[in-house]
Amino acid sequence: MSPEGAPCGPYKYVAGYRLSIHMGFRDETNIPEGPFNPKGQSFETVMLHAGQERPDPTTGSRAPPIYLTTSYVFDDCDSAADVFALRKPGNIYSRLTNPTTEAFETRIAALEGATAAIAVASGAAAITYVVENLTRAGDHIVSANTIYGGTYNYFEHTLKSHDVDCTFIDPTRPGTISNFEKAIRDNTKMVYIETIGNPNANLIDVDALAEMCHAHGVPLVVDNTFATPYLFRPLDHGADIVVESATKFIGGHGLVLGGVIAENAKFDWAGSGRFPWMVDPDPSYHGISFVRDVPNAPFCTRVRAIILRDMGACISPVNSFALMMSLETLSLRVERHVYNTQKVVEFLSGHPKVEKVNHPMLEDSPDHALYQRYFPDGAGSIFTFEAKGGKEGAKRFADAMGMFSLLANVADMKSLVIHPASTTHSQMTEEELLASGIKPSTIRLSIGCENIKDIIADLSQALDKI
Repeated sequence: MSPEGAPCGPYKYVAGYRLSIHMGFRDETNIPEGPFNPKGQSFETVMLHAGQERPDPTTGSRAPPIYLTTSYVFDDCDSAADVFALRKPGNIYSRLTNPTTEAFETRIAALEGATAAIAVASGAAAITYVVENLTRAGDHIVSANTIYGGTYNYFEHTLKSHDVDCTFIDPTRPGTISNFEKAIRDNTKMVYIETIGNPNANLIDVDALAEMCHAHGVPLVVDNTFATPYLFRPLDHGADIVVESATKFIGGHGLVLGGVIAENAKFDWAGSGRFPWMVDPDPSYHGISFVRDVPNAPFCTRVRAIILRDMGACISPVNSFALMMSLETLSLRVERHVYNTQKVVEFLSGHPKVEKVNHPMLEDSPDHALYQRYFPDGAGSIFTFEAKGGKEGAKRFADAMGMFSLLANVADMKSLVIHPASTTHSQMTEEELLASGIKPSTIRLSIGCENIKDIIADLSQALDKI
């Protein structure tokens, strides 16, 4: 059919792009067998049952109970001592563990293919606690510069007050893996990337980066917020630690805050030689060696036992419940997000008021090969385009949106829009913005689950205002 946009089988031809349109559900959604998925069940089954395979034994409730309690009664003094010393499982205080939160953590671990997970108060808390667990004063980290503006600000400015230095790497330049490798120092304690960059949806070769990191004894930390474990599981591709803002796709409705950390316990903490506090007896916690005594969950256990104990950014059990319920529809929502996004990219790619669309599904994207390799089911629903008319054109577009909400969130069921340079990434200098691929004309869209005809209509009328 016509290259102007008429359908041709499962494809459309738009402005020279041949785009596959996602239709229907995935036939194969298997995830690896693991301690939280011993039967090797499919993603959709795990997202409904992990963490609460059986009804509540006391009431028969099919939904997990919300345990609104601060503390728990011990059987006797010896039992209490064993729980405090991690010699036996049990609850102490809801800052550390809570049955509702534990069910949520179990479900996250199962979906990520992890050996352990821990939930905290927000995505920012999750990132902070990962850094706190990996670094000491005088240390160094390496990060992609194509990340959320708040994380960039934390790495570039706040960490300096803790005497931790960060080197930023532009993954859009040639020689990405080599550039990351050149930045590693003797005191480097982590390499950090986002699965799908914020806001321009850039991709990085996770397998290759993980291999390089491990050759230097450095863990790879991946923020998987934009992909979700439904579209991509970094732990399957060599990553050591995954963080997600559960506020986004996991929650999906813009209702509650939360963050998660997951690990697969494969990183060689002892062999690395960079993390003695993970290996040596910890004087602040009964002389425990997290690697020796908790081999399946050394990282998450230290976060829980030391950092969460001391810093206290725990998640509310009400939020854990809400996020767990939202997880039950994750695959359904993401499939609709992806389908709508493909249609929107198609529409914008051929629009005369659009200078450029930044999405790896486009054949002229420098990341298209990685998209085909890593994201056969689509790379989420958050991306950018550059509006004609510069900054003023971008602002007129955003202000003219009707159904799209202008707010600082993504991955909501509802479609969202924002101007990153003046909001989410506004603490960055002009030079930093441009180095991260953010221009004055850049608009970030988060495509929701509304009917695609209505989404296109709202975009169209707003573009007419430029």
